[in-house]
Amino acid sequence: MNANGPGETSDQRHDWDIKKLHILRTLRDRGTVTATAEALLMTPSAVSQQLTNLAKRLGVPLLEADGRRVRLTDAAHLVLRHAEAVFAQLERADAELAGYLRGEAGRVRVGAFSTAVPALVVPAVLRLRRSHPALEVRVREAEAAEAYELLSAGAVDLALSLAAHAPSARDPRFTVVPLLADPLDVALPADHPLASSPGLRLADLAGEPWIFGGSGPWSQITTAACEAAGFVPEQAHSAAGWTAILSMVSAGMGVALVPRLAGARCEGVAMRELPADRRPYRHVVAAVRRGAEGGAGLSHVLSALRELSPTPPLP
Repeated sequence: MNANGPGETSDQRHDWDIKKLHILRTLRDRGTVTATAEALLMTPSAVSQQLTNLAKRLGVPLLEADGRRVRLTDAAHLVLRHAEAVFAQLERADAELAGYLRGEAGRVRVGAFSTAVPALVVPAVLRLRRSHPALEVRVREAEAAEAYELLSAGAVDLALSLAAHAPSARDPRFTVVPLLADPLDVALPADHPLASSPGLRLADLAGEPWIFGGSGPWSQITTAACEAAGFVPEQAHSAAGWTAILSMVSAGMGVALVPRLAGARCEGVAMRELPADRRPYRHVVAAVRRGAEGGAGLSHVLSALRELSPTPPLP
C-alpha cells in the first residue's frame, strides 16, 4: 500500500506490506529460506524475491550473507519489533470481527500435550457442546515445541504445554496464561517397604532406582523435583509412556514420579501423595497469539479449561 499523504514524499514515509512482513517474521523464526518456504507453502525463490521487494520498499537492507545462509540485519529486527505490534492489533481486529459476525459461533483449534487431552481438553469440549453448541473445537495432540510452531504458523489457535517449555513472557508473538499446578505423586511397587509409610517424603527415596524419560520435559521435571528434595535420582530405566513406566514399577524395577493429571493407575502399584508443604508440581499453561485472547471463542475455551483445572496455578 502507498502510505504517502498530500505533500509527503517517498522519503518521509515507507511502504509497509503485511504479507511480506509475515514472510520476514517466519524467516526469523525458522532460520532458513528453505524452512520458511516450506512453512508458507512457497518456493525458496519466491521467498527471496518477496523479501528483496520489501527491502526496496523500505529502503533498508533486511538480509546479509552468513556463510551459505542469510541472517537478518539490525534494520530487519527493528522493522519486526514494530511489525509485532501490527500483527497483534490485526489479531485483535480479527477476534472482534469474528465476535461481531458469528457471535457464539466459530472454530477454535487447540494443540495440547498427550496427558492434557483426556484430562482437560476433552472434558472442556463436552462442556462447551452444552453451553456453546455453535462453537466448534478441534483438537491436535502436540508436544510443547511443535505446539508453539503450530501456534506461530496459525495452524492452531491455543497451545497447552508445560510452563518450563513455554515461550518467554518477553516473546512478542504470544500471550501465556497460567492454567494449573499439577501435583506429582510417587509410584511405588505395592510391596515396597515404604508403600504404606505415613508421611512419606521424596527424600526418603533418595537411594531408590528411578524410572523416567531419557530426555525431554519429564526427565527435567523429575530431576528438578528430586534435586529440590536434596538428591540426584539414579536413573535405572528410561521410558516415556505411563503404561511402560508403571509396568516397570509394578515389577519392582524402581520408583517414579507421576503427574496426577495423567490419572495413571496400574495393578501392583501404590500411588502416594507427598506432604503438601513438600509436594512438587508441574505447571501447565495455555498460550495464544498476542492480541487474539479477546476473541469470544478463545475466551470460552480458556474459561472451560480453567473451570475444569483440578488445582489452580500456585501464586
